[in-house]
Amino acid sequence: MSRCGATLRSKPRRSKRIGIEFLNRGEDKTSLMKIFLDTADIDEISFAVSAGVIDGVTTNPSLIKQAVEKRGGSIDMEEYIEKILSVTPGPVSLEVISVSYEKMVEEARLLHNRFRRYGQVVIKIPVCSSLNGVDNVYDGLRTIRRLASEDIPVNATLVMSPEQAILAAKAGASYVSPFAGRIDDYLRDKIGMKRGKDYQKSDYYDFNLMWRIESLNIDRVLSSKNLSSPKDVYLDNEVREAASKLNDNGVYSGVELVRSIVTIFRNYGFKSQIIASSIRNARQVREMAEIGVDIVTIPFYVLKDMLIHHKTIEGINDFVKDVVEPYRKIFTK
Repeated sequence: MSRCGATLRSKPRRSKRIGIEFLNRGEDKTSLMKIFLDTADIDEISFAVSAGVIDGVTTNPSLIKQAVEKRGGSIDMEEYIEKILSVTPGPVSLEVISVSYEKMVEEARLLHNRFRRYGQVVIKIPVCSSLNGVDNVYDGLRTIRRLASEDIPVNATLVMSPEQAILAAKAGASYVSPFAGRIDDYLRDKIGMKRGKDYQKSDYYDFNLMWRIESLNIDRVLSSKNLSSPKDVYLDNEVREAASKLNDNGVYSGVELVRSIVTIFRNYGFKSQIIASSIRNARQVREMAEIGVDIVTIPFYVLKDMLIHHKTIEGINDFVKDVVEPYRKIFTK
């Protein structure tokens, strides 16, 4: 790779070293990664809690809609939320439905006051609640700040960049939720891939492969330029497009997004806990654990994805088949 190409692509190679450093943080049990279930389905929550591996729950209006539809559209919503809180052994995130500062504060207080007697209520507030990029741009941050001043725990949601995460933490969010899967979808969309056709929602995004593809593409573009003028190459539109095609402002994947936020928060001692969100598969969970994230929140199917391995199934079949009669008789007395 040319010197110019190497300069353009020097950043992402830091991943494994940082992950190891953060994984070896110490033996304090309070630093162990927690697993939340990303669902509003009480059946899924109850089952996962019975397995002893779930530490909390995150919901949103879309997940609540799915739970309502599963039950035929008829549900006592307040009673249903009470059940979720009562069965969950940790925080439960409930989201507001408005986008203005005044309404979000009002709704947050209502949710917190109404349900806190049943469990650990956390209020989800979008880090930026603007519907058009013009109005209500700062209302999310203002709401987070106001609720934090009233000791109402906030989960800053829909975080898509390290910059947003910094602002959410500064505003006083108890939790910050970067959406890893949505960033992976966005990066695939940028190169014309279509979900449902070129990839499925649960497919792993191979950012190492994409990194190599981008590097080769940059080299191809650079080879056609006059490298004797660094200024002209740097300002060349084709070069700049090649250097930005497979990343989002320097973020190369959802995992990279979370890694960046973990690094920043630990650099400056931010107290907000990071919830790796929009998790799509078991490999993402493993990579988040390698980074040292505080919490991952996963849909129910990922819990099974983490547990199933074909060699484990093969092994249990071998063990069951190889049980000899004298050993079997121990269990039949």
